[in-house]
Amino acid sequence: MKNIILSTISMAFVLVSCNQKNKETVSADPKTTQTDSQLYACSMHPEITGKKGDTCSKCGMELTEPVPQTDAVDKGNAAASREVEKSAAVTNFSINEIVSNYLQMKNALVKDDSKSAANAGKELFVTLSKVNLSPLDTKLKAQYLEIADDAKEHAEHIGDNSGKIDHQREHFVMLSQDVNDLIQVFGTTQKLYQDYCPMANDGKGAVWISEIKEIKNPYYGSKMGNCGSIKKTF
Repeated sequence: MKNIILSTISMAFVLVSCNQKNKETVSADPKTTQTDSQLYACSMHPEITGKKGDTCSKCGMELTEPVPQTDAVDKGNAAASREVEKSAAVTNFSINEIVSNYLQMKNALVKDDSKSAANAGKELFVTLSKVNLSPLDTKLKAQYLEIADDAKEHAEHIGDNSGKIDHQREHFVMLSQDVNDLIQVFGTTQKLYQDYCPMANDGKGAVWISEIKEIKNPYYGSKMGNCGSIKKTF
């Protein structure tokens, strides 16, 4: 009888201990999950979020304000939705002809061929003006027009100044940035390289876009054709 009582007490103790461990496990798991998935926002720029310890991309302050889980999910879904809409909008839109005209100009400047660069500039001006914008939504259309208007100005200068290669190269600096921006926004079906020359643009540095991996500098041509490096691949 005594052994039965002792066995019963031992069993009860084991059950109580197991239940207590289960409770601790259940209470610990949600806390761990919450800590791992918790997002924090910048107190100055609440639209900037990230993990605790990250810094704000605008002001550099540490992200310290906890973001409610529902808000984080909503923001994530909204961002994903915007990306899907953007992809759908640019599916039937292409800047390939713009890039092709630009590369013709770039290659002409590499060869110090001012006349061919001017012809490419005139072609590029026409191409920028005739692009069909109907597949784009209002926001993307506005982005294209803002970049293209600036690009047309520089293409026109290059087209109108055959024989003045230094002047053409000055405008090619800004035009290259415009084409770079178009690629960033609308993408490309062609493998391209963003090259950089630290000496161009009066020592301020300048990028250009190339279809080949080998460095061929359009800002210096035959003088320093291999000056530069690849900064990015599209």
